[in-house]
Amino acid sequence: MKRRDFIKSAGLGVAGAAVAAPAIAQSMPELKWRMTSSFPKSLDTIYGAGEVFAKAVAEATDNKFQIQVFAAGEIVPGLQAADAVSNGTVEMCHTASYYYVGKDPTYALATAVPFGLNSRMQTAWLQVGGGGDLLNEFYKKANIIAFLAGNTGCQMGGWYRKEIKEPKDLSGLKMRIGGFAGQVVSRLGVVPQQIAGGDIYPSLEKGTIDAAEWVGPYDDEKLGFQKVAKYYYYPGWWEGGPALHNFVNLEKWNALPTAYKSIIKTASSLANEIMQARYDAYNPAALKRLIAGGAELRPFSQPVMEACLKASNEVYAETSAKNADFKKVFDSMVAFRNDQYLWWQVAEFSYDNFMVRSRTKS
Repeated sequence: MKRRDFIKSAGLGVAGAAVAAPAIAQSMPELKWRMTSSFPKSLDTIYGAGEVFAKAVAEATDNKFQIQVFAAGEIVPGLQAADAVSNGTVEMCHTASYYYVGKDPTYALATAVPFGLNSRMQTAWLQVGGGGDLLNEFYKKANIIAFLAGNTGCQMGGWYRKEIKEPKDLSGLKMRIGGFAGQVVSRLGVVPQQIAGGDIYPSLEKGTIDAAEWVGPYDDEKLGFQKVAKYYYYPGWWEGGPALHNFVNLEKWNALPTAYKSIIKTASSLANEIMQARYDAYNPAALKRLIAGGAELRPFSQPVMEACLKASNEVYAETSAKNADFKKVFDSMVAFRNDQYLWWQVAEFSYDNFMVRSRTKS
């Protein structure tokens, strides 16, 4: 090729690139969103999952898509995060869907319900088993689309000022307990209180409540519950695998470029993975410290567990009879749970049970 022809060809190439640039720019616009969290900054696990998400979005877009995370109370109170997304006050939030059970009990199924799914089952049901699709169909009514963005793993049963040996010991207990579980324990005489995470300690300290559940050893230690209630019960049968979500305003979501939608999904999955990994890594040492500091670890007795299961099934039957949305999603979850435990008892449970009994031998 002659030198003059080469220069002409190269010039055409540069011109072509210049013409294409605006299309590329349009597909990666500069956006700044706000995400309100339902959690205080002191909880680096739950609040931190929102930060993991926002950082991943920024890095994947070379900082063109920036999402600023705000702690509970900085824009709206923690339990109003979904409302802020629904009405467009913020573009998105990081929250627990079961906080909004007062609007509709169907919200609880996205996070956790008594004697529901463990964390791996919850992820499988939401991501692959049809649960996520059913719930997003439901969320449309609130102008929201949701993406799985965290899990704590099975939680603890909470902190109590007195021992709980029999179902009757629950009667009259004023307890901070979130989501659908409040309706269940109320049948056993508990007076449920829905209180945001940052407000639980002062409520216990002042005696406004007699007991409180939050998450597990790592977060509970940070919030200092062991200083005001010494009996620490397990398991949290109402939260076998509670999932957290990113709620996104549906109109804002629909306006996003396809690339940004994909990045939000991927970053949400990263937040989901990192959050549970942190809990699994941090909880053992925190539990040791709590016990060394005077916390008295107690299992719920079989009579208490059986009474709570019976009450749960009664509430589910009644709720399903009068709420078609709840019934549709709940039936899907139960069918999935039954098949999962068919498999779990063969491999997962057998292996874990053996390893727990053998851990002092290795």
